[in-house]
Amino acid sequence: YVGLFGTVWGIMIAFQGLGTLKQATIATVAPGISEALVATAMGLFAAIPAVWAYNRYSTRLDRLTLRYETFQEEFSSVLQRQMHADDQPATPAPGRAEARVR
Repeated sequence: YVGLFGTVWGIMIAFQGLGTLKQATIATVAPGISEALVATAMGLFAAIPAVWAYNRYSTRLDRLTLRYETFQEEFSSVLQRQMHADDQPATPAPGRAEARVR
């Protein structure tokens, strides 16, 4: 936002300079426009790397969140199976006779 503010400020100064003169020339407008473009360039210089870094780390965070959610679901499923397996009485495998203890 600082770059945008500087751009607006520079253009405003350039037009104020035009308003005070009877004859407008490039020499009267150029300094204000130049100041505006410098402010825009500085804003872009700060914004482009910041947006790039934000997107990069946001993508990494999304992947990590997905991994944690997948782990949570798998772990919960394992715990559910364990709880229900403990509730079931032990039964012999089908087709096998029970071993007798003498």
